[in-house]
Amino acid sequence: MIRGKQFRETLDRFLLSPATQQARVQVQLPNGEMMDILEISLLENRILDSKESHRLVFKCGQSKHPMGKIIGKL
Repeated sequence: MIRGKQFRETLDRFLLSPATQQARVQVQLPNGEMMDILEISLLENRILDSKESHRLVFKCGQSKHPMGKIIGKL
């Protein structure tokens, strides 16, 4: 699990690169399928003995423009 602060720190490091600034953002599902992120929402939880009062939710959908095969990880 990644918290919002850690997510931002990681994203800030990635965004220093011009290549990353123009990169398509996708989520890889456990079955290997890649999906586009369509929306990001901040949601409030109903608190019942929980330390987590909010959550970031990424709404995903099928890619409208399929990408080619991945050739490497940078």
